[in-house]
Amino acid sequence: MKLFPNVSLGAFGIDPWWVTLIKVLAVFVILVLMTLLAIWAERRIVARMQMRIGPNRVGPFGILQGLMDGVKLALKEDVIPFTVDRAVYILAPIISATTAFMTFAVIPFGPEVSFFGVITPLQLTDFPVSVLYVLAIASVGIYGIVLAGWSSGSTYALLGGLRSSAQMVSYEIAMGLSFVAVFLYAGSMSTSQIVAAQERTWYILLLLPSFLIYVISMVGETNRAPFDLPEAEGELVGGFHTEYSSLKFALFFLAEYINMVTVSALATTLFLGGWRAPFPISLIPGVNEGWVPLIWFFSKIAVFLFVFIWIRGTLPRFRYDQFMNLGWKILIPTSLAWITIVAITRGLRNSLDLPTGQTVALLGVPLIAVALTLFIRDWRKANAEEALEENQILVTEIDPFAGGHPIPPLPGQVLVEQTSSRQGITNG
Repeated sequence: MKLFPNVSLGAFGIDPWWVTLIKVLAVFVILVLMTLLAIWAERRIVARMQMRIGPNRVGPFGILQGLMDGVKLALKEDVIPFTVDRAVYILAPIISATTAFMTFAVIPFGPEVSFFGVITPLQLTDFPVSVLYVLAIASVGIYGIVLAGWSSGSTYALLGGLRSSAQMVSYEIAMGLSFVAVFLYAGSMSTSQIVAAQERTWYILLLLPSFLIYVISMVGETNRAPFDLPEAEGELVGGFHTEYSSLKFALFFLAEYINMVTVSALATTLFLGGWRAPFPISLIPGVNEGWVPLIWFFSKIAVFLFVFIWIRGTLPRFRYDQFMNLGWKILIPTSLAWITIVAITRGLRNSLDLPTGQTVALLGVPLIAVALTLFIRDWRKANAEEALEENQILVTEIDPFAGGHPIPPLPGQVLVEQTSSRQGITNG
């Protein structure tokens, strides 16, 4: 049988049962191993950034530290508070972990390969709306965090769960809108077909604004710093998982890192050509065939995981109002404007038969100019209003010796001359 680098939808659903079982086990093992490696890499890289050593005791270079932490969590006492809703409390971490694994089912690892004589694609399954399936499962996964906060019977956990639901609504809209331009260019919502459509040009080059919006949204969607507001140790102790311990806490921990791998794999699939080799390596014969594409696929995921860790070690946590403003006032309007530009550009190119560069120049340059003009106008207006507020601060007079001890004036305050008080102090 002949191997095809571009996999069609007809290649799925015809594998023998044992091949499907091996694929399921392979996905599970890969995600667990990626989680252990991501935990180790995060601790080592952040330690390097902070001029520390990091884990270096368990295994070579401390690489088995994550595994030992998992064993330690399993052996810890499982404490369940009396005030919890027990059924929902136990179900919540299971929902988070299982949905995290399910999302990876439609991610393509590579082209068709020969597996013990069976020709099969390096992908568990695929269908015409695979990307919508990813969004749907990610939305269900948020219920695990929300239900954990609600069922814990703790104010801190409840606030963390509420924050997570607001965060999901805000950033999943922007994430979904960032996919629309990809659908318009690829003509499909199937992950394997989107990879096939990037055979000549990766969509990060054609759809850079969509890629940037998705990268910001995926950090918010995974509750990672600087968007880790559902946890927020400084404000909510531990947020939604404050009342969890032992294996239940480990499931939340596992779900967070699996979600990191999943959104990184999705970004790789939609914008970085999936399992295809980067240029100019792609010019070498055979680099996009067989099992070799696994190298390019996991290398791209590793780059995204490094960006996650880099951001965590660099940026402080956002205030909640800043976080909501970024989602609702910047990402969503920008996504809508960009979709409009892409749709009109594709329409003009198809109807007038214009080159892509000329179409973008005719449409994009005026729109960008208008956007910059509006941005500068709003920025100057905001600065003028701020300056006006500073000038209108009410000036109040205070007695520096009113409490018996001299105090310095605050902004908007002036000191009152208190001759009698000073004379009394002098005479005394």
